[in-house]
Amino acid sequence: MLLTINAGSSSIKYALFDAANLGVASRAGVLEGLGVGGASHAQALAGLLQQLGGETIDAVGHRVVHGGTFFDGPARVNADVLARIEALAPLAPLHQPHNLAGLRAAMAAFPGVPQVACFDTAFHRSMPAVHQRFALPQALHDSGIRRYGFHGLSYASIRSQLQQAAPALAAGRVVVAHLGNGASMCALHAGQPVATTMSFSPLDGLPSGTRCGRLDPAVVLHLMRQQGMTADAVEQLLARESGWLGLSGLSSDMRQLLASPAPASQLAVEHLIEHILAELGALAAALRGLDALVFTGGVGENAVAIRQRVLEGAAWLGVEVDSAANQRGGAGCITTPGSRVAAWVLRTNEEAVIAAQTLQCC
Repeated sequence: MLLTINAGSSSIKYALFDAANLGVASRAGVLEGLGVGGASHAQALAGLLQQLGGETIDAVGHRVVHGGTFFDGPARVNADVLARIEALAPLAPLHQPHNLAGLRAAMAAFPGVPQVACFDTAFHRSMPAVHQRFALPQALHDSGIRRYGFHGLSYASIRSQLQQAAPALAAGRVVVAHLGNGASMCALHAGQPVATTMSFSPLDGLPSGTRCGRLDPAVVLHLMRQQGMTADAVEQLLARESGWLGLSGLSSDMRQLLASPAPASQLAVEHLIEHILAELGALAAALRGLDALVFTGGVGENAVAIRQRVLEGAAWLGVEVDSAANQRGGAGCITTPGSRVAAWVLRTNEEAVIAAQTLQCC
């Protein structure tokens, strides 16, 4: 059996797959309440081992957010791979340390069992060079300061699902909107990544739960020079106190913001929608046109009102929303038969991608 692990700060998502059927997990769940005052990652995985009730674990696959320039695909974990993952922690401080904690805990819980790291950034490594570059000197690019992109496991899942459900669309120009507490968008041409909204770190692009999204770098200089903020304080502000939480002053949960009549909450919703539309236009330009838009992620899959307003705002691209289909929810097409651009909702399955990549390495 293959075990997949997605370790966060306070929870570990896990799924168990039979190698002969990677499409559907035989068991899945979430271990919650980790961290301050709760169990450690190691204790949680020790408990999971007991829950599995004698299942033989042949390999463990892990979601790792940042692979830098080191990894363009999954990697069997050894001391060198672990050290490289750790060195990238400053580029994804909300995720990488917890991914590492999950890796180390699994290595202790399942001694001798192959561990495979599956990287969110690896999906984007084949983007055209022009979309990986910042307008900075070559030496800085060579040192690793470049556009990486994230949510790659989710995009790989959606690509595969669209190829099965609508192969003609998947062969064309597609923008996928992964909208969750972390939000990004990616342009695909014939299934290959062309451009994406997150770049050097998950801070770039769309505003999300607590992250600021795209920001003039001069703001950082101003905060440090004129307001005396340290680098750590700026990171805390931009990564953990901004985004929907910062705009609303209420919550980083889009469900609460949609339900709140407070003007600041509605501003946070409007801000997200406007930036989705702006990024959609930019990604359509990178593709030189658009055939389909796919919504996924917790917000993309469940927030009917967000999808409706985005599609209405994208009418200039040739999108004709089928409001009844959008309202019904679930996977499938949510535009009219005559719409020049199709819109779909698909439920991402990162665990199945991790399982497949883990099997590839074993």
